[in-house]
Amino acid sequence: MKGNILNISSQLFLEIGFKNVTMDDIAEKMGISKKTIYYYFKNKYELVKESTQLIFENACNDIERIKKLAKHPIEELYFVKSEVLKYFQNEKSSPVYQMQKYYPEIYNDIKNQEYTRLGFLVKSSLNEGIDTGLFRKNIDIDFVSRLYMNGMRGIRDIDVFPPENFDIKILIESYLEYHARAIVTEKGLSVLNKFISKNAL
Repeated sequence: MKGNILNISSQLFLEIGFKNVTMDDIAEKMGISKKTIYYYFKNKYELVKESTQLIFENACNDIERIKKLAKHPIEELYFVKSEVLKYFQNEKSSPVYQMQKYYPEIYNDIKNQEYTRLGFLVKSSLNEGIDTGLFRKNIDIDFVSRLYMNGMRGIRDIDVFPPENFDIKILIESYLEYHARAIVTEKGLSVLNKFISKNAL
């Protein structure tokens, strides 16, 4: 039952937002009483915390799967972008924005996990890019991977990029191009330009 509650709650949080979904909404959706939910989760905060962890794990698994499907590291960057955008909307009701505003401790905990879980994937892609001649051989893998991860966090910061003023799709697209152009070789630049032209917003 606990797993079912987490799965349904996670879906509702992503569809409607962490603040907007109530315990009544979850109980009604599942056809159970709120008492049943409170048997497994002492309050909404705990439910949000565990649901967020589940969403994070699912997102990481999806990114790992996508990495295997990409033909090269540049294509991988944009495949991952498409996956990441599933968790964003352009309105203030976006679940990610709501989490930052109403559950900052949970949001920061997830941010702290990101580099541990996803950092090695970024490093792997950078190494692959170097091996295939798409990325420069002299880049510092650890430095660039951390810079990339920090940049991806930065463009999600609603204090720096308020959602009412910035479209997250454009922010991510611009940041990926900024990141890639800083590390590509001439061969990589050609591949990047063709990929951007083919997949322009």
